[in-house]
Amino acid sequence: MNPALLELLEDLPSYLGGHLLLSLAALAVGLAVSVPLGIAVSRRPRLAEWALAIAGVIQTVPSLALLALMVPLLGGTIGFAPAFVAMTLYSFLPILANTVIGIKGVDPALTEAARGLGMSDRQMLLRVQLPLAAPVILSGIRTATVLVVGTATLATPVGETTLGNYIFAGLNTRDHVATVFGCVCAALLAVVLDQLVHLLEMAARRRSRGLAWIGAAGLLLVLGGGLYDPVHRLLRPPANPVIVGSADYTEQHILSEVLKRHLQSAGFAVEQRKGMGETIEFDSLRAGEIDCYVDYSGNIWTTLMKRKDFKDRQTVLSEITNYLQARHGVTCLGSLGFEDAYALAMPRRRAHELNVRTLADLAEQAPALTIAGDLQFFRRPEWASVRRTYGLTFRETKPMDPTLMYSAVAGRSPSVDVICAYTSDGRIAAHDLLILDDPRHAFPPYDAVLLVSPKAVNKPGFVEALRRLVGAVDVEMMREANRQVDVEGRRPRQAGAELLGRIQGLW
Repeated sequence: MNPALLELLEDLPSYLGGHLLLSLAALAVGLAVSVPLGIAVSRRPRLAEWALAIAGVIQTVPSLALLALMVPLLGGTIGFAPAFVAMTLYSFLPILANTVIGIKGVDPALTEAARGLGMSDRQMLLRVQLPLAAPVILSGIRTATVLVVGTATLATPVGETTLGNYIFAGLNTRDHVATVFGCVCAALLAVVLDQLVHLLEMAARRRSRGLAWIGAAGLLLVLGGGLYDPVHRLLRPPANPVIVGSADYTEQHILSEVLKRHLQSAGFAVEQRKGMGETIEFDSLRAGEIDCYVDYSGNIWTTLMKRKDFKDRQTVLSEITNYLQARHGVTCLGSLGFEDAYALAMPRRRAHELNVRTLADLAEQAPALTIAGDLQFFRRPEWASVRRTYGLTFRETKPMDPTLMYSAVAGRSPSVDVICAYTSDGRIAAHDLLILDDPRHAFPPYDAVLLVSPKAVNKPGFVEALRRLVGAVDVEMMREANRQVDVEGRRPRQAGAELLGRIQGLW
């Protein structure tokens, strides 16, 4: 079997289990809230309109926005909790709407006949209205199931493990096999659950116990298989468990593999939380929901400390170390040994044509040029600093996915002239780009630093094991690892294993 596919299958039990657990928990609570609410408001038309309108408004909020909003609303909690609340809210509308429609759609003659037989409202609901409305309610559950299973793939950035891990990692490392695999798995899960609920719907319409048993047995089979991994980990937790976090780009995926393999060799059972948003990643570390990850000194300096004055690398490293410990109880073990800083780059040939070597040279040409940066760069303090320091005014600025920037500037028909690159990126050499000098130091230093949570500091042997990585990775080693993934198409797991081998060879 293809090694890449084997690697994807290795992660499937964990990703599928997390996805299924999140989806079913949200659907169960959505069902428990929406059906009783639908029954209650179905007898009050005005109240029904308000309930459906509120559920409809929730449904219009973009999925990622709702997930991101749940994090601060839940006091900074990440992982399962915000994803669960968001998915539950998404399940309300179809179940609630179909419950109201189903009960209202019962023939009035039947309800009158029930009243004529002396049934109470409760008896009429349980013996007449709900059995007749069951097919319509189950249809709403089908819709909610497909919606929640599909939307759950977006929970990765808030720290929850789902099939979306395949998709986000694949998109950011241009691993089309992982992206397609994640999409297919999520789609198959949605289709299987949809068809099993459909069997229950048909059983309700036909009053068929046989179909009901088949549907129920199928659901139990899917649940048993899909939830085996999380249930097994719950019942038999591993010894010395630690959680390694990472953001969602190539270098972070590689370093996550380095940390995982190194800690495993030190006797720890390692779980990875991949593809997290950067601010969510730090919040989860501070709260002890992950144990360690690699951040960057300039990122802490500008986004956490809100500093606008840029100093030398050693001073920044010293100040962020003191700040993290004093303010958040987070331990910074030191730099891994390389810097992944922001820098402006352009094709070498084009730079020679325009006689551009530094950012000061670029300022003279900028009014006729177009610059591209990642999706957050033009809102960051670094961009304001470099623009203010050198008086840069470009013809156009284009926010762009980082994986597309390099082809946009170095392709046969470049659509941009300058990009905001990363100094440890292997694609700089691959595309023959020139990093423009920053003689006035408008960009802050961006040393890769190893952070440990307040809780994990006290784990026996944990800090000692990680300290061996401090100063062990130079920029050329990191560039080569990044190049293997971004240019050669190797998987981060392979590049991480090779990078760790090179590190261990120097010990």
